[in-house]
Amino acid sequence: MGLSDELAYMSAAELARRIRQRQLSPVEVVDATIARIEKRNPAITAFVYLGFDDARKAALAAERALMAGGPLGPLHGVPAAIKDLFDFKPGWKASFGGVRACKDFVSNSYCAFAEHVEQAGAILVGKTNSPTMGMRGVCDNYLFGPSRNPFNTAKNTGGSSGGSGGAVADGLVPLAEGTDGGGSIRIPASWCGVYGYKPSFGRVPSVSRPNAFGATAPFLFEGPMTRTVEDAALALTAIAGYDSRDPYSLADSVDFMAATRRSIRGWKIAYSPNFDIFPVDRRVAEIVGKAVKAFEQAGAHVEEVKVGLKRSQQELSDLWCRMIAPLNVMAFESFKRGGLDLLKDHRDDFPPEYLHWVEIGSKLAASDFFRDQEMRTEVYDAVQGVLDNYDLLVTPTLACLPVDNAADGNTLGPREINGESVDRLIGWCLTYIANFTGHPAASIPAGLSPEKLPVGMQIIGRRYADSDVLAASAAFERLRPWQDSYRIPAGRAV
Repeated sequence: MGLSDELAYMSAAELARRIRQRQLSPVEVVDATIARIEKRNPAITAFVYLGFDDARKAALAAERALMAGGPLGPLHGVPAAIKDLFDFKPGWKASFGGVRACKDFVSNSYCAFAEHVEQAGAILVGKTNSPTMGMRGVCDNYLFGPSRNPFNTAKNTGGSSGGSGGAVADGLVPLAEGTDGGGSIRIPASWCGVYGYKPSFGRVPSVSRPNAFGATAPFLFEGPMTRTVEDAALALTAIAGYDSRDPYSLADSVDFMAATRRSIRGWKIAYSPNFDIFPVDRRVAEIVGKAVKAFEQAGAHVEEVKVGLKRSQQELSDLWCRMIAPLNVMAFESFKRGGLDLLKDHRDDFPPEYLHWVEIGSKLAASDFFRDQEMRTEVYDAVQGVLDNYDLLVTPTLACLPVDNAADGNTLGPREINGESVDRLIGWCLTYIANFTGHPAASIPAGLSPEKLPVGMQIIGRRYADSDVLAASAAFERLRPWQDSYRIPAGRAV
């Protein structure tokens, strides 16, 4: 076994420790990471931009800093990835989710995740695949094609942070960025069998421009995708905190690592198998129904509840699409101001399902916006009503198993589940509820289906109670560790 395979499934925390103790050098870790990506990425299309030259330069600088004996960041020398959507590192290309007309666009700015993990010592090795403009729960586009699930390459990784989920599951990097406007961290975490963490709104700052106030309808997030809860806590240590560029940034401090060592004995945990309204595949329901019992083993009390949502899942998925559409309309306006009229000159770069909602978004009135906010308030009141009486709310992350990849760059979710129609972009995702409300939420691996495909369980905490979500996640991981499941992607033929 070469170093590339030996390090593949080592945690970020362990890599950082060994580098700090000079058992491993940043240069050999990055070289091993690059070798594994070159060997395995072509079959899964997790990475779509390779920043290897910059990574090697950063590794040399990290090596010099290590030898100098000065202070080191918590992620010093650890390879990581960012997402190819509205996520930037100066000098790197950004195709905004495989938009063909943007394939050579180069950004000269940082997204918050890239900036902060580099400040913490991480070494970015590339950018990961995303669906066009990020507006769907699967990962596919006309430029790069689908990200293929390392557990079964005929299946999709989920989206929109699908390349990141696949990269972490396949042992290409221990840490990757996810962004989340409707579940885009938690969806691929569920289908790829990794841990995805969406923090409380404001916990991880955003430096988005030109609109610093645009991340609220629905709430948008950046967060880590990892193979262990500890690694997510370590990443949050690096990326969370006050940033004056973000008008919603929280100024308080959380010891994320300490949270992973807390007991949950005596906690009250609400369990909803379907948020009252979602049809859920029986295989998913059975796995999550068994997994939630682990919290009782940890000393918590689990009680099945009705959440009290007043609208159907079709109404709420339409609400989410209407809310996210204006952000996309404004993105096109921004491109147009820069001299690129994507909707006029490159309309074929965008799937018809996406264009449908852009057209709707362009015609929404102020009264439509406020009516939608009233619907959203109903959702908030229902979820908060549960969390006023319980420490956590647990649900399946998704209503179905991974779907097959399409051959035309336009993979979609299922048409129906248990005979009930669902929106193919987002309607099978129980994740977007927490984007209406802003509560912290994670997807944790709950088990494997009979087809050996991962199933995720969603853990939602009280507002700003990120430490509670991490504590429960770590307690679950101790009782139901999932590391053995990575033998499946690790063993696939290359």
